[in-house]
Amino acid sequence: MSRQATLADSLRRDLTASLVIFLVALPLCLGIALASNAPLISGLISGIIGGIVVGTLSHSQTSVSGPAAGLTAVVSTQIALLGSFESFLMAVTLAGLIQVIAGLLRAGFVSMFIPSGVVKGMLTGIGLLLILKQFPYLFGYDIPLGKNISFAELVNQNIFHDLISLAVVPWHAGAMTIGILSIILLLIWDRIQLLKRFPIPGPLIVVAVAVAINQLVFARLGAGWYIRGAGMVQVPVFSSLEEFDQILLFPDFSTLADSKVYVAAITIAIVASLETLLNLEAVDRLDPRQRHSPRSRELFAQGCGNLSAGLLGGLP
Repeated sequence: MSRQATLADSLRRDLTASLVIFLVALPLCLGIALASNAPLISGLISGIIGGIVVGTLSHSQTSVSGPAAGLTAVVSTQIALLGSFESFLMAVTLAGLIQVIAGLLRAGFVSMFIPSGVVKGMLTGIGLLLILKQFPYLFGYDIPLGKNISFAELVNQNIFHDLISLAVVPWHAGAMTIGILSIILLLIWDRIQLLKRFPIPGPLIVVAVAVAINQLVFARLGAGWYIRGAGMVQVPVFSSLEEFDQILLFPDFSTLADSKVYVAAITIAIVASLETLLNLEAVDRLDPRQRHSPRSRELFAQGCGNLSAGLLGGLP
């Protein structure tokens, strides 16, 4: 096979993979931003930075970067504690700087001394919080719960009291139907060989099916079934660069005098670094070519990504 043919085949495969990743990453970025109680544009910015900045600097052949699902609970909590998204962006910027320094100091080896059970337990806890915070949307209740997830606070202020309160609010039949069908489809997708061989990823099919059901079926059944307004993901739309500049948010450097920003930065840096190194190890194990990604280099690349995300208004 000639070099030109090999290059053409490689380019064709790369373009196909890029399209699939884009179609999966777009709803994922929006979903993570929504779950984090952050502006939706911040999820898109993080996805762009993950592809361009981290993808360029990282030497990992098998990982894809973007907004971290494992940081969702941490992000929403820190935004609430700091009081504004601009203050949170300052914490993200500092967290990225910490990761860059750690990568330059070759600190990636630290993950080898952390028991996997500790990291898995931490990520499991974050996942449970993420699930609990998404329960309202399953019932069509558009107000996110759990602004306070602490057990130490009054019982009428924590997330579990909020979940109990769902029993007395009106449920939306359309949202519940689409939510339950989506969960079932996701669960069975990887258990049926025919579906596993399908070239389009399962989560993307779930999104397409949900949109089709809502627009083609529930729209004819009326308000009790049709999901609209606050129940829809509202992607920011702009018609000029001036409008785009108004949508973007930037870090508030005046918050450097606030000690809570530094606590948030250290928290984000530690959790993001652990999740990155754990995912890197997991993906390397799945690589059929048995390639190994340099930990410290990945830590440096992720740090540059978070530094850029914080400065440009993205999520870690």
